Amino acid sequence: MTEKPPADPVPGPVVKPTAEQLLAARDTTIEDVVAPGLRVLFCGINPGLWSGATGHHFARPGNRFWPALHRSGFTPRQFRPDEQRQLLDLGLGITNVAPRATAKADELTAEELRAGGAALTERVLRLRPRVLAVLGIGAYRTAFGRRTASIGRQEQGIGDSAVWVLPNPSGLNAHYTLDALAAEFAGLRTALD
Repeated sequence: MTEKPPADPVPGPVVKPTAEQLLAARDTTIEDVVAPGLRVLFCGINPGLWSGATGHHFARPGNRFWPALHRSGFTPRQFRPDEQRQLLDLGLGITNVAPRATAKADELTAEELRAGGAALTERVLRLRPRVLAVLGIGAYRTAFGRRTASIGRQEQGIGDSAVWVLPNPSGLNAHYTLDALAAEFAGLRTALD
């Protein structure tokens, strides 16, 4: 598969991408927010079209990543997606299992998720975050071949990095309210402290 280059980002924090920009964002990639030795490297399943169009992780307004991150105590205030690079100052980063932007995560194949899991393992071994936090149990199970994995700390880490699985913060994940999602994030933060 040939990946398309990133779409021209939508400027500013509150500009809604046009239908054309969203269409152009399909199969693009966005830049990771990473550095060596992070406290936590949060890992989404893959960028959505809003993220592909804006160049910002968890950009769709209904996504609950940013509110959960703040409510759990990881950030001193709720950041906007366009402030994602400020996470590095807090020892936090963002990456994805699969790099290409899609309208829904179920557009990814199991092969893409497994390839993404292998690439993510290499990234974690290189960057050595204290914890890799994968946001989505189904994607984690497929990417790492762990069919019985559950939410929380995993028995197997990657190198020196612990691995946690947190619920997917997408607004489409009706299994978790924002409060329940923030509580899971807070459990990880408490374990780090």
